[in-house]
Amino acid sequence: MSYILGEFGSLGGKCRAGGADGRVAAFVCGLRLPAGDDGRMSLRDTYDTVARAYDARLADEFDRKPLDRALLAAFLELTGPGPVADVGCGPGHVTRFLAARHPDVLGLDLSPRMIEIARERAPGLPFAVASMLSLPVADGALAGAVALYSIIHLSPPERTAAFRELARALRGGGRLLVSFHLDSPDLPAGGTAHLTSWFGSEVDVDVHFLDAASVSADLAAAGFRIESTLLREPLDQAEFPSRRAYLLARLTG
Repeated sequence: MSYILGEFGSLGGKCRAGGADGRVAAFVCGLRLPAGDDGRMSLRDTYDTVARAYDARLADEFDRKPLDRALLAAFLELTGPGPVADVGCGPGHVTRFLAARHPDVLGLDLSPRMIEIARERAPGLPFAVASMLSLPVADGALAGAVALYSIIHLSPPERTAAFRELARALRGGGRLLVSFHLDSPDLPAGGTAHLTSWFGSEVDVDVHFLDAASVSADLAAAGFRIESTLLREPLDQAEFPSRRAYLLARLTG
């Protein structure tokens, strides 16, 4: 079965077979999106800049996040067999967790540098550079997808478009797990923080703190039904002091 588009139209890209021991029969491209392709160049540059420091900080974060581990395990159990995409995978720590428990996992991220690190850490897993606004998978190809904090940089129209794109890529009944920041001591839900320094580097990026009801409504508009909602407080001083939301949704139809 080949569920990843191998051609990529006019975008080109040198392709290679992905997946350890043939577990994922797919073609994954080391795709370099042209500047200005989707309006996300600033965000891509930001994550390219902080990639190494980001990876060093978060590589073992699941060791202290039992709730996140439990949620991802439950997501996989509910999703069942079939391809799962980690959308906005960064350096691949979530992808690796999923792949240790599920045979068909793909990591996607906007940042070429993040994907480079993800491939270094897990050379047997398929990773590709891609925007969540234009996923390199065929219609209905995925059994499930996770997007942990991947929507926090998206404007409301972009968030709507991303959920519709995920709905396109998922099969009927496919599940999506989304997480995001709700609020912090300095910023209410619905607020936006503009970062100029992050992980020791100069950056230029917005982080949106979101309202769970609004995100749920956006998911519903894209054809998802919310199955579970979980809100939690920050875990410890090592974590950014924001309340978090996790939404588990199922594509109707």
